[in-house]
This record gives sequence, structure tokens and C-alpha cells, in this order.
Amino acid sequence: MFRAVIFASTLVLAAPAALAQQDLSKVEIRTETVSPSIAVLFGAGGNIAVSHGADGTVLVDDQFAPLTPKLQAAVAALGATPVKWLINTHWHGDHSGGNENFGKAGAMIMAHDHVRERLAEGSLHRGGRAAPAPKDALPVLTYHDGITLHLNGDTVRVMHAPHAHTDGDSILHWETANVFHMGDTFFHKVTLPYIDLGSGGSVYGVLAAADMVLAKADEKSVIIPGHGPLATKADLAAYRAMLAEVIGAVDSAKAAGKSLDEVKAMKPAAKYEVKGGFIMGDAFVEAIYNSEKGHPRGHRPDRSKDVMGAHSHGGGAHSH
Repeated sequence: MFRAVIFASTLVLAAPAALAQQDLSKVEIRTETVSPSIAVLFGAGGNIAVSHGADGTVLVDDQFAPLTPKLQAAVAALGATPVKWLINTHWHGDHSGGNENFGKAGAMIMAHDHVRERLAEGSLHRGGRAAPAPKDALPVLTYHDGITLHLNGDTVRVMHAPHAHTDGDSILHWETANVFHMGDTFFHKVTLPYIDLGSGGSVYGVLAAADMVLAKADEKSVIIPGHGPLATKADLAAYRAMLAEVIGAVDSAKAAGKSLDEVKAMKPAAKYEVKGGFIMGDAFVEAIYNSEKGHPRGHRPDRSKDVMGAHSHGGGAHSH
């Protein structure tokens, strides 16, 4: 199922007409409650967090456009009001495909600067170049380092994870509820990590993102991965250990002068492969081998275009 969902995500980026032929009508939305005011929706695409309460409903990611009515019904079934705020953890279509629908329904969309840039321009991805997103699908409030929300009796830290899965990843931390949403900086039990090098991603940033959350989490924390079941701090620590081991093996071999093919032949990630996973060992090794340290750019939109005009500049929402 995961492989099919990711394949569908490449279709939504490269060929929306092809996605329309995929049968999402049979997808069922499963809801799991993690705290009195936070739930997770599992469907086809990235895991969705729902924060609801007296201040309104916050949705984190929104899967594919055809699923919007089902997601709205799942939100209503929680006793929550219609979505007031929507946060994208990154720009990929299996996490932002419903933006236009929710934007037209009145939700304020928030995301990292680079998410708006990539959606507005139509960026590159495994499936090809995405079409530029319509205005209603674009984040209207963007930030660079992060933003803090005070909603529904909780303090929500939205933190940028630089150059990780992409160059625009956000990690959310509900401090009172002790819940994290890591987006695709964390794939749990479903595949080896996917690093979108073309979108400025780097495996070193994924490792740093795991460290960021591990420094804040405790044994009672609930961690929502981008894909896969809910996780604990111990689960994330095991993921981090896997990353460090495979990265270390690839880096050592590369420093010794081995070619990519020679490193792949060593099979340093083979024991961590997940049957049916979207990313298998060789692909993960290649992503590590080609990852840059520091600030990889990947394919970047033309910043001369006016894609930043709707940014908020108040309250620290946009800081460089």
C-alpha cells in the first residue's frame, strides 16, 4: 500500500491526469487519538495530525485532493470545527495535495518559505516537474526558522529542519501534549528514508532532525512520522542509530575512494530494508553518497518571481 501511495504522489506531481485515474474512492480514513485534543488521520499519503479545541482546528498536512471530503468528515467525527489553520510539513503532493480545497474552504495555510516557493513555481521531484499550484493552494503565512502557535491550551513549536527530506521541512512539537509531528524526516517501519536531493534535501539534515527531536522528547512522547505507525522516543532513537550506521559506512567507503557502485556492492543498508518499501538499500546508499553537507540547493525556484508577497512579517513569523 505504501509503495502505491508514494507512486501516486509522483503522479500528482508529474501528471495530475494520471492521478485522476487512480481509484482513491476506496481509501478509508482511520483515526487514532493521541491526546484529548490531538488525533492522527491515516489514509493514502502522509500522516495527518488534527489539533482541535476552543480556538479552532489545526490540520497538519492534507494528503491528496480527492480525499478532502473524507478528511473533513473525519475531522467532524472528532467533534471538531472545520479546519481553520493548515500547516504543510513540506511541499510534496502526498502532504499538500488538498491545499486548494482547504484554502477555498477558508483555512489559513502555513509552511516554510521554500514550500511556498516550490509550490508556486512547480518544482522538480522524482515524478518530474509539478505544475505551479493555484493561488488558493499556496501558504499565505510563511516562516524561515520557525513559528510558535498558542492554540487550544497548548504551545506549538513549529521548527524548521534545514536540508533534511527537502529544504522546507517543518517539525511540530505540542509542548503540553508531548506530541511531535516529524513529517518525512521520519519514515517508520515502512521504508528506508527518501531524501529528495533535487529539493535541497540531504541525509545529514535528516540525521540532525532526529537529533533535534530526541533532545526534546522523553519516554512518554508520541511521535508522528510522515509515514508509518505512531512511534516512541525509543523508535526514533533506533531510526537515528540506523541512519548513523549506514551514513558512517558510506562516508568511510567514499573517503577511501570507492565509487558509488562499489559502495552499493557493500550492501551497508541491506539489513534495514523493509519488504515492499519504496526506498530499498541501493537507493538509500546512493542518496547518502550524493548528499551534500551544509546547505545543498538542489533545484531552486527563480526567486525573482514574486512568490513571497503574501508572507507575514509580524511576530517573528518570517525571520532570516
